[in-house]
Amino acid sequence: MPRFPSRRRVLTTSAGAVLGTAAFGVSALPASGSHASARSTGGEETRSLDELYRAALAEGGKLVVYAGGDTPTQQDGTKAAFRDRFPDIDLTLIVDYSKYHDVRVDNQFATGTLVPDVVQFQTLHDFDRWKRQGRLLHYKPAGFSKVYDKFRDPDGAWVATGAIAFSFMYSTAEVGSDVRLTPRDLVDPKWKGQIASSYPHDDDAVLYLYALYARTYGWDWVARLAAQDVRFARGSNSPGEAVFGGQKAIGVGTAGSAVGSSPARFVIDDGHPFMAWGQRTAVLKQAGNSTAAKLFLNWQLSTEMQNGSFNGWSVRTDVTPPAGLKPIWEYPNAHLDGFPRFMADRAEVERWKQTFALYFGEVQGAPTPGWLGLHPGA
Repeated sequence: MPRFPSRRRVLTTSAGAVLGTAAFGVSALPASGSHASARSTGGEETRSLDELYRAALAEGGKLVVYAGGDTPTQQDGTKAAFRDRFPDIDLTLIVDYSKYHDVRVDNQFATGTLVPDVVQFQTLHDFDRWKRQGRLLHYKPAGFSKVYDKFRDPDGAWVATGAIAFSFMYSTAEVGSDVRLTPRDLVDPKWKGQIASSYPHDDDAVLYLYALYARTYGWDWVARLAAQDVRFARGSNSPGEAVFGGQKAIGVGTAGSAVGSSPARFVIDDGHPFMAWGQRTAVLKQAGNSTAAKLFLNWQLSTEMQNGSFNGWSVRTDVTPPAGLKPIWEYPNAHLDGFPRFMADRAEVERWKQTFALYFGEVQGAPTPGWLGLHPGA
């Protein structure tokens, strides 16, 4: 989840499948004077993108971003767009599951080997912890005040740069263009063998979606779904790829666009749960390329980039969604407030994970981004 693929790419190429004490050791916190000149005084960035670009080049012209996602190429569109706009910045953007990236960064803190300048993850709770630990640069990019208030830290420690939703989708060719499936319908025996899903106990956003389903429809619904011969796989990209590739009629636990309805429909209907969140992005206080990091945040939050979001939703209140959509925070069934609370209660998260493992079996398969080790991008 990102910059994410453009909305045009989703609609035209069927890419609806488009996530104090440091971990494993104690590391001294950054010195209080570190990057003191870059601390926010409360105001937003006033320099233009071109001014930041020149300053970033003077600083060295390099940038390393760790981004949550499912495949090594998932951020290729972002990299290409950034390099096209800022061709002389040496950008390294590494995609991995957020749950591996966050502990990777913690270990780098603990061992004094920090690699990224920017982190952009689904693990929302990490940003609050890192803020308490003094790990994040307090910085407000241009447009910060236009970001939906729950998508930004009041002190500028982090800001969401993309709004992502997870739900289920179905092929209109296989199911019917005039059919309106709901999550409740997924346990109908007619769909046995026709459903692909990402493992809920492998991805916390998919986990929260499944937890909403269990709370809404009951454990009997979960048991009946487990009897549907669902094809589970790692990576939230996998259900959409199965639907768009014609392998399955229905995909559960994936991102998508509710703009348009062909060849697949992404379901966000009233009265039934889906889930959404703001993908948090921050500049690390110890970043070696802090100006280029600021450039990246300002570019991500620019109206040009926000208008091109892959699903039509923006984190900014002054960007109007395309016809047929409301701002993501106007969907009560998206449970925007619930997901950060869910992510913060790690004991509860573990209980949900292990319970779903009992219903659906253990997670199988290698991670879809590959095994990246301790210091990718170094």
